[in-house]
Amino acid sequence: MAAVKKKILIIMFIITASGVLRAQQGGAEDRTPIPGAGVNTLEAREEFRLGIQAYNRYAFNEAILSFERALSYRPGEAMILEWLGRSYYRSGMEETALAHWRAAGQSYGWSSGPGVLLGSMIETVSNRRSFLPVEDDGIRYVESGRYPGVSDGTVLFRQPTAVLPLEDGSVWIVAYGSNEIVRMDVNGVIHDRSRGPLNGFDRPYDLVKGPGDRMYLSEYRGGRVSVLNGRGEWQSYIGTRGRGEGQFVGPQNLAVDEEGYLYVVDYGNRRISKFDPSGAFVFSFGKRDGFFQGFLSPTGIAVRDGRVYVADGALKRIVVFDRNGSYTGDLADGFSGPESLRFLKDGRLLAADTNRVLLVDTDTAIVRELGAAGNSRARITGADMDQNGNVLAANFDAGEVSILTRLDDMASGLFVQIERVSVEQFPRITVELRVEDRLRRPVTGLQALNFLVTEGGREAAGQALLESGYRQTASDIAVLAERSERTASMRDDIAAAARDIAAALGPGQRVLSFVSAGDQPQKESFDPLNPRSLEAAARGSPGMYGPRWRFDLALRLAASDLLAGAKKRAVIFITSGTPGELAFERYGLSALAAYMANNGVIFNAVVVGGGNPSEEIRYLCRETGGKALSLYRPEGVGELVRDLASVPSGSYILGYETSLSTDFGRAYLPVETEVYLMERSGRDGIIYFPPME
Repeated sequence: MAAVKKKILIIMFIITASGVLRAQQGGAEDRTPIPGAGVNTLEAREEFRLGIQAYNRYAFNEAILSFERALSYRPGEAMILEWLGRSYYRSGMEETALAHWRAAGQSYGWSSGPGVLLGSMIETVSNRRSFLPVEDDGIRYVESGRYPGVSDGTVLFRQPTAVLPLEDGSVWIVAYGSNEIVRMDVNGVIHDRSRGPLNGFDRPYDLVKGPGDRMYLSEYRGGRVSVLNGRGEWQSYIGTRGRGEGQFVGPQNLAVDEEGYLYVVDYGNRRISKFDPSGAFVFSFGKRDGFFQGFLSPTGIAVRDGRVYVADGALKRIVVFDRNGSYTGDLADGFSGPESLRFLKDGRLLAADTNRVLLVDTDTAIVRELGAAGNSRARITGADMDQNGNVLAANFDAGEVSILTRLDDMASGLFVQIERVSVEQFPRITVELRVEDRLRRPVTGLQALNFLVTEGGREAAGQALLESGYRQTASDIAVLAERSERTASMRDDIAAAARDIAAALGPGQRVLSFVSAGDQPQKESFDPLNPRSLEAAARGSPGMYGPRWRFDLALRLAASDLLAGAKKRAVIFITSGTPGELAFERYGLSALAAYMANNGVIFNAVVVGGGNPSEEIRYLCRETGGKALSLYRPEGVGELVRDLASVPSGSYILGYETSLSTDFGRAYLPVETEVYLMERSGRDGIIYFPPME
């Protein structure tokens, strides 16, 4: 890794802005952000400083005003234009941000260090705005890396059969050949290893999540299923070897449905066995009857929306059953040798098929190849998608796990944005940054070795990864209530929604603010420790409701309250399902979505009154990773709160010691951050002002 960092450092030194390089080579005068003399220059410098200070307080509108004033004193100044673009971007006005970045790039020169960086940012943001919402876009996945079973002669694991990606970016690997499961991070470093109880695992084959902090592991030769906790520690067994009810001969793939029932592919008995959440046997199915010919070689299994999908390696097809085990038909055929099946978040099936990974649409039965293992020895027995959008494929014959990444993601690299620089403990500096891919998906699981901080091209001293957003369970919520004529008769329902939200709060979670979306949106007072107080604020008084309620202003107010809080944050909008006639008078729909997405705020909606969420509400949910749920669903709406604890986060905080001269606080100081993961990288570089001395 040291060699990698050295290579990155050389590259960064070459492409860093020439002005920043002079800052290292010369005195403090070379670090004047806006060179020159005269009254206008002095005024521009002061407004520029105020703008950066406002930006670091998350006061983006205030920053925009300061940078606009600075620009009026020094029209066309590249650094002001760049920061004005950053402020507009964080404020959700991406088209305006792009215009200022293009002007800054022309002023810098596109071949200069900052010009190259701006060009990359412009390309990423422009592409995001032009992508159509088409899931099946034909993009191919290519091998971007491997988790080898043997490294430098040391055996890490043998004959992997399955993978279970986790929310923190790491993955459990089931090692059939070495009778264990191992947990690796995104860099291929092993953090946990479990070999089971005293008698050990006996040829473990597949691993799935169960209800709560539970995992299930099938043991092919052991003829049983082990129940593990979330750390991989053995708890108990389900089933024994045999041919009776609840017994197995060579159990292989596993699946768990929405109600917590476990489905086990009993390969030797050519059947599927179902168990309830307590581990009690329910029934088996898949034998020959008047409708179904019976399994010949059952392999992969997946369950969703009451349907059970089972692959048969000999029949070379996927067949479908209902949750009662009744055969309903075939989904698709023409496979070479299908094995594992896993549902993706979008509802499509990921299927391992000999040396390929396939994508199966359960609505249309369309099958297409995502990618293939690059190793000449290839038998993919299990595949799944990790938290960062990579496909992890367990290659049994090659003894490794292949990492497949979208081809366009490989080309575009990582999108890195330094969001804030803190100088409160100067000369100790902290840098808050966000790491995403080109589709704005957060990159989770990064470790200290994935980051390199430099000052003007030289490696900064005392670097440390201080905080990773994906590790946090703390989260902040802003509740927003529609105060329209339509919801005036639903005050009790709005209060019930607030009650459900409060009841679902876990450790470290809090309702940070409550905003009424009325004619003049405002924050309501409530006691965070008293759920009844939140209910009362939600119910409001009859006079709060009216025809001219303002969704856009209220949403901006609610989202802005979250920016300085926890890295996992969400607005929950209690609504009749529509944003109203005056919804976008001040801020457009895309600007509202971008404001939340560019600041890591999730938008969720709770619909009261029995209506359906409008397309605008669905769009905001889709763009920010949120959901729209009915208040009256049997499961309630508490999952909107509970899911926040495990939501992926690409936020990181780095610390280092600056060695640069401050010129008594008058000079600006540069900082650049490079992020490297497998074959992908990204960088950002900004300036900050030290404390005045």
